[in-house]
Amino acid sequence: MTYCLAIRLESGIVFVSDSRTNAGVDNVSTYSKMNGFGIPGERQFVLLSSGNLATSQAVVTQIRRDIKNSAEQSLMTFQLMSDAAEYIGDISRQQQEKNSGSSINVEASFIIGGQIAGHKPAVYMVYPQGNYITTSNDTIYLQIGESKYGKPILDRILKHNSSSETAAMCALVSMDSTMRSNLTVGPPIELTIYEADSLQPGRYYRFEEDSEYLRQLKKSWDKHLKEAFKKLPPVAWSSTWDNQAEEEPSGQFS
Repeated sequence: MTYCLAIRLESGIVFVSDSRTNAGVDNVSTYSKMNGFGIPGERQFVLLSSGNLATSQAVVTQIRRDIKNSAEQSLMTFQLMSDAAEYIGDISRQQQEKNSGSSINVEASFIIGGQIAGHKPAVYMVYPQGNYITTSNDTIYLQIGESKYGKPILDRILKHNSSSETAAMCALVSMDSTMRSNLTVGPPIELTIYEADSLQPGRYYRFEEDSEYLRQLKKSWDKHLKEAFKKLPPVAWSSTWDNQAEEEPSGQFS
């Protein structure tokens, strides 16, 4: 399983991904799911991947091959981020079709985010079918993989004008919550912070399994969650609510 996240802010974009691809009892495998591409001063991209490893690696390989061979269509030629998302969807679909007769699920999903000179930073999520969506005023982040466990902190804290540092902290807490609930998601954790209009590779961080920072983050988050829970007001059902419950027909919930 995988968990990848991209947060689109006024100040830029924050990307985070785990690196675990297998977490069996006797075999834990890790591969980076974050790849960067770009030309300083002209364009910058970060690609996150989830799903079948063979498919996602084949897509990254084709992207790099097209760039190296100066292909007519590559991440270095598109003028719009939406064209880049469509391009990735096309490659992904082609790779999946090569193994369409297999009993193994070969689907993969991607998040492509970044900026092309003359345009604002943008983030797109590319589905296995090749279609895609982007962020909006109501949805400033996109997730792929095991998304449900890390969602609450994002919905409660993040806003368009949140700082990159706040978003990065939320992203790491979101990842910690996911790892806590799903052991198939795990470190190394990769984090990139791209500053809007810089058109330079973002600040990159990699947190290994023995990272002291991740340990402190987890410990502090657990402690403060428990403290907040203890401070919640006690449950005090009103007598009206209780009476209404007693008056329900006996077969209402049968």
